[in-house]
Amino acid sequence: MSTVQTLSALRDRLSPSDRMPLVFLGHGSPMNAIEDTEYSRAWTALGKNLPRPKAILVVSAHWMTKGTTLVDVSAMPRTIHDFYGFPQELFDQQYNAHGDPALAREVTALLGSHHAQEDDTWGLDHGAWSVLKYLYPNADVPVFQVSIDMTQDLSYQLEIGQILSDLRDRGVLILGSGNVVHNLRALDWGGKPQDFAIAFDKLFAEKLEDRDFNALADRKGLGTLLRMAHPTVDHYLPALTIAGASDTRDQLTWMTDSIDLGSVSMRSFVFHA
Repeated sequence: MSTVQTLSALRDRLSPSDRMPLVFLGHGSPMNAIEDTEYSRAWTALGKNLPRPKAILVVSAHWMTKGTTLVDVSAMPRTIHDFYGFPQELFDQQYNAHGDPALAREVTALLGSHHAQEDDTWGLDHGAWSVLKYLYPNADVPVFQVSIDMTQDLSYQLEIGQILSDLRDRGVLILGSGNVVHNLRALDWGGKPQDFAIAFDKLFAEKLEDRDFNALADRKGLGTLLRMAHPTVDHYLPALTIAGASDTRDQLTWMTDSIDLGSVSMRSFVFHA
């Protein structure tokens, strides 16, 4: 089934429910924010098919903290251009959405058991705005980010997702942005998918479909394959957050699933009632 057909079917299934879906997007290169690609087209189509949220909570691979989970409580999150060596057009991009300080402070309290603290200095990094500009191009939905604590085990992000899951029944869209495989050291500019990238992407998809999230958070069990797919796990953790926020009532719909540049999985998915 093509991405367009998949998203059309997803729209039909989403319509009867007030419960917000969960979205994980493989964001890949920052250039997807300004280029017409299969990924940017899929994000645009998804935005047209999603129910309109009251607010968006983003967990991005690009906000990493140590020893704490920070929650952005700013009223107007700034657009962060956290990259270099790209065209000026990319640095000119702005996503001028409002924040939701009241909800963000409530989320800080919810995550108190996970060392959450308020922050008003971050904003929206490119893991957030590069996809939001396609999902909600008018920037008219309040949005804020929650960081990932890089000092914790993988299962920690499953716990974060589980705590956040009740927000779905209050009109909050929880969006994870990263990549299921992300090894920039192994890029192949010819585009041939690396064997390890194919293998980890396939394993992830199988375990997610089986709801075997413990296996996906078992660093020792994933072993060398995880280390090859993720020399650092920052791009992997948002996918675990989204998995943790789902439950057995959810259906899983896959979106784009290709391997870009040899070692970056663009696999995206939606959990929905």
